[in-house]
Formats: sequence, structure tokens, C-alpha cells
Amino acid sequence: MTIDRKALIIDAATKSFAQFGYKATTMDLVAKLANVGKGTIYTFFKNKEELFDEIISSLLMEMKQTADNAIDPDLPFHENAHRALIAILEYRKRHQLTIKIFQEGAELGTHAVREVIEKFEHMIISYIEKKIKEAIKNGDIKPCNPELNAFVIFKLYIALIFDWEKHHEPLKKEEIAETLKLYIVKGLSQ
Repeated sequence: MTIDRKALIIDAATKSFAQFGYKATTMDLVAKLANVGKGTIYTFFKNKEELFDEIISSLLMEMKQTADNAIDPDLPFHENAHRALIAILEYRKRHQLTIKIFQEGAELGTHAVREVIEKFEHMIISYIEKKIKEAIKNGDIKPCNPELNAFVIFKLYIALIFDWEKHHEPLKKEEIAETLKLYIVKGLSQ
């Protein structure tokens, strides 16, 4: 039985980034957690940034799959938009690494972490934009600027889920869905 050293390194690095953050994670720490020599890491990754990027790329693919799994082709656009966004945002809340990334981004503003947050947001907005284009093509919503509306939908969700909760009781999923319908969908519906 061969040991997949790359998988060991990725797993150890994921745990380290989730527990200590990007800035505090070192290649020495990853090597120790993976129980491999530091040089072994460099046979797979040229630096910490490349290792981090590999992990984040995997995470983004999982998030996209999570959103895809939430969509029901028999439901209208606004319900699927809500289901996909909630799935992505819940995924983000459940996974320790994403929590740590957003915490570090807010507290330390680490450059690499800010880039990752931008990747997350870009992926989510692109995903929504694609779904808006499909809804326009299918006649579910009227023609609009898909990128702009994807941005607005995403930012509305962020505001309702994260910003609102700073000073208020968290909204129920149904309240979020109704708010989306009120401010976004009714304006786009045929």
C-alpha cells in the first residue's frame, strides 16, 4: 500500500490553515502535521501560496457542486436562486477553513486571504450570473444585466445573512427567500 504524500500534505495544510490561519501556517508546521520532511512538500508545491491555492481551488469546486445539488429544475428561478445561495452560504459557515479565511481577512487583511475572498465572491457571482442568463433564455425572467443583478443578489444575501445578524436576530430561510422575492425577483419576473 503506497502512501499518498500529496494528499497527506493537503490534508495537514487544510487543518493548519483552518486552525491557525494563512499567516500563521508555515511549511514547517505543515510538514510536522503531515509527518513528512519539509523537502517532500516542495516536490509537490513550490511555496505556501501554491499549496493554499490548491486547497482553495478544491474548496471552490465543492461549493459549486453544493449549489448545483441544491437546484431543482422543476422549481422557478427565484426558488432555485435562494436554494443555491443558501447552500453555498451554509457550506461556508460549516467549513472551518472558510470561517478562518473570512475571519483573517476581516482582522488582518492578509493579501493572500483577501485574494481568496475575492475568488469566493467571483465564483459565487459568476455562478448566479450563469443562472440568470439561463433564466432569461428560458423566459423565466425579463432581460437584464446578468452580471450586475448577480452582484446585487449576492450582496443582498451577504447583507441579510451576515451583516443583519451583527445587530439583529438571525433571519429564517423563509424570511430571506421572501426578501429576495420582494426586492429582486418581482422586479425581474415576467
